[in-house]
Amino acid sequence: MEKLVITGGNRLHGTIKISGAKNAAVAIIPAVILSDGVCRLENIPDIEDVNIIDEILCKMGASVRHINENSLEIDPSGIEEPVATYDLVRHMRASCYLMGALLGKYLRADVALPGGCDFGVRPVDQHLKGFGILGAKHIVEDDMIKIKANKLTGNHIYLDVVSVGATVNVMLAAVKAEGRTTIENAAREPHIVDLANFLNSMGADVRGAGTDVIKINGVKTLRGTTYSIIPDQIEAGTYMAAVCSAGGDVVIQNVIPKHLESITAKLREMGVTIEEFDDSVRVVSSGRLKRCNVTTMPHPGFPTDMQPQIAALLSTADGTSIVNEAVWDNRFRYVDELRRMGADISVDGSLAIIRGIERLTGAPVKATDLRAGAAMIVAALGAKGTTQIEDIRHIQRGYENVVGKLSSVGADISLIKTNESMKQA
Repeated sequence: MEKLVITGGNRLHGTIKISGAKNAAVAIIPAVILSDGVCRLENIPDIEDVNIIDEILCKMGASVRHINENSLEIDPSGIEEPVATYDLVRHMRASCYLMGALLGKYLRADVALPGGCDFGVRPVDQHLKGFGILGAKHIVEDDMIKIKANKLTGNHIYLDVVSVGATVNVMLAAVKAEGRTTIENAAREPHIVDLANFLNSMGADVRGAGTDVIKINGVKTLRGTTYSIIPDQIEAGTYMAAVCSAGGDVVIQNVIPKHLESITAKLREMGVTIEEFDDSVRVVSSGRLKRCNVTTMPHPGFPTDMQPQIAALLSTADGTSIVNEAVWDNRFRYVDELRRMGADISVDGSLAIIRGIERLTGAPVKATDLRAGAAMIVAALGAKGTTQIEDIRHIQRGYENVVGKLSSVGADISLIKTNESMKQA
């Protein structure tokens, strides 16, 4: 068992380099299944979710070779059965992307209901609706979703809600379907564009990614390729928030500033100085932050994956702020942990009312999910005293070398092994 120990109060100075995007990697790695050749992926984040999806592919028969900590080669030719059982997929939500990839390649996919962070009901009905319109049928049996098609035929698909997962899965299933598929009300996140670019580098014909209408002309074969993953906008946003919490002057490198626009806009509204360069941003923060209101929305709106981190900042902002979570249910479980540190937050349905206090106080807390864990780090960096964060396996799912990166800019943070569970107050 491991935990993070953070003593707040150190201002941060220096540079932090951002890793490849988790959300792009966990979609692109399953997409390799569609290839008839070997794919080399670069700028892959060295995180637990990537390790899990690599292990899933290996156990299905693919060959995965790690060239270094951020590059790997995958040969999917050894996959004989398009089956991913519960023991393989139970640790991560993105394992659902195996459905679209396996269906697109083998016209069949047997995939267990996936795990991952618990944000309430996260149905796959839009995924299955898309598969059905392409010509597949499905049943749910023994907690397995079993999907099968005699052939896949391009068609017009309107998603009832903007869903990243459904957009990804329909893209994966449609790239080798016969004819044209049009996805309306598609998600527009940067990792959707990155997936489309990866598929096109294999010989697919995907157009319109980044807009709400994606058109896919099916092809018969996809070749191996070499591809570099985009930088992680949420990791970048988290470290921007860390600087705002602790105070300081840090250059965040290896980013695409346009992907950060909604985050940058809110931090500037809170009084933070941010300079943008070609592939980096400089964050300068001093003094108390200003209050603001935040509503999460699909891209290009404020990302739900940054909601807990911004709430941690608003806990010590001057005035009362309102955070409206309009994407996922049950994403305020971290609020109890911030309250342990003294935060004044009340939750009413999808709204969190945050009354800023002067300063948080270090306390024993836990990471209730991936981004909640990031919020605990952000809060601890600006708090008085020492904070201990347990259940950090959630953080390790999505952040590469968080201790090393924060230590390099002056944070007092360490990873400690312990055999005892921390007693919560």
